[in-house]
Amino acid sequence: MPEGYDKAEVNRLIRYHSEISFNLTSQRTALESALIPITAYITVACVEAYRRYPEMMVEIAAAMSPEEIGRAGRTVGNEIDTVRMWSIANFHFVGRTVLAGAGMLDFEQDLVRTATVLDFWKRAASGYRGDDGTLQAADADGVVTPFTRYVEEIASQCVPIVDADHLSRISRLNALLTSYEFLLWFDTRSGYQDSGPYHLPDGRVLLLRHFVKMGVSDFAWSANVAAEMPFNTVLCAFILDGVSFGVTDFGTAVTEPHDYLPHVQAFGLFDSADGELRLIDDAGIAELTAAAKSAQRAQYRAIAAMERSEKIDCGAYVYFSFLRPFAVAAGIAELQDWTVPRDSLDLYPFLSLIEGAPEGVEVPDPGMYYVPIP
Repeated sequence: MPEGYDKAEVNRLIRYHSEISFNLTSQRTALESALIPITAYITVACVEAYRRYPEMMVEIAAAMSPEEIGRAGRTVGNEIDTVRMWSIANFHFVGRTVLAGAGMLDFEQDLVRTATVLDFWKRAASGYRGDDGTLQAADADGVVTPFTRYVEEIASQCVPIVDADHLSRISRLNALLTSYEFLLWFDTRSGYQDSGPYHLPDGRVLLLRHFVKMGVSDFAWSANVAAEMPFNTVLCAFILDGVSFGVTDFGTAVTEPHDYLPHVQAFGLFDSADGELRLIDDAGIAELTAAAKSAQRAQYRAIAAMERSEKIDCGAYVYFSFLRPFAVAAGIAELQDWTVPRDSLDLYPFLSLIEGAPEGVEVPDPGMYYVPIP
């Protein structure tokens, strides 16, 4: 048992996560798609997470402190971000819920396993949040500002919007990159993450959107579809006027007004690989646009040709590997086993049949969204 944890503290944190995650999932848009069995692969990934994350987290923490790993997420160009921080705790809880429903949870062992995950998450989240006393976006009214130290550099290089055609090109680029990443990451928004609001001295506000792992990566399918992508990680910067927004723990900006693009006054696209920012010029944007269109078409054809089980396995890998960036920061990612499915094979025949999100499930108390330890 990690120091400072007992059943009362674990149950307090279970309730804390329950309330936040209940609100997040209640607000989420459609979960299932006609192309990919999302719910099936999520449940497979989360059972894997429950059964494997605690041991993997112990190994990662032995190589580098979770606090330092979290602080690494405050540098551009990596994948330690808001949704992955949320996920490393909540995937454990979802897998725990599945196993509890199947009568396969040993609560005595569960106490230690859950405490191990919560300890790693809490320490990493504290570092990611800049040690400001908060642990999630929900604690800070939607303020997520890991890249504060880059704001002056970014704002100074953003290009003013000159006319409606210029704004339209930016809108199309944003739509293309989000739809490409959505498909590459098997119908999950986690390939791109918003952060902000970053308030500028002149009263305007900066919204940053980080697109990661766009090219060839640990995703096995990426080599066949993304080999021509000229950039692997890019940062979109939108300087907005007359817009307020917050960011959820899914890493999604919620703006007022909802359509913020007409309020974009300046824009910049940066290559953010290797922790550095390099402004991408018009030629680079054109190259990225052409490559993303081609890769998106190739990825759609590849998924459409897959058997159901292959789609589930790929999607489960995407979710299970949300812990991988933490291992990358600690320098041990290649020493750990990221095979999926592996430890869910006993339940896989059942889980792989799941279609759509459950309906009619009522949770009178959001704090009981995840069951406490009895």
